[in-house]
Amino acid sequence: MWLFVFFDLPTNTKKERKSAALFRKALVKDGFTMMQFSVYARHCPSKENMSVHIMRVRRALPASGHISILSITDKQYGDIRNFWGKIEQAKPQMPQQLEFF
Repeated sequence: MWLFVFFDLPTNTKKERKSAALFRKALVKDGFTMMQFSVYARHCPSKENMSVHIMRVRRALPASGHISILSITDKQYGDIRNFWGKIEQAKPQMPQQLEFF
């Protein structure tokens, strides 16, 4: 599963800028990678693990702004097309999963 966090946070005052920065830092600390300035993504090996990360995002929510959380399957994420200008970029590597016997 892949977990995406999209957000549009106010940055008009010093307090709002600090709150937005703290939210982004919380996402990075929790293993999210920035895809665009207001779009962060993270791989989750299971739905249970995804629930843990959703709760962490909810705990880090700032007082104001618009935040959306989206989950998709590995197969859906595999259909992503990334472009840098007009040149298509290679798909990101899928994280390796550990198997315990």
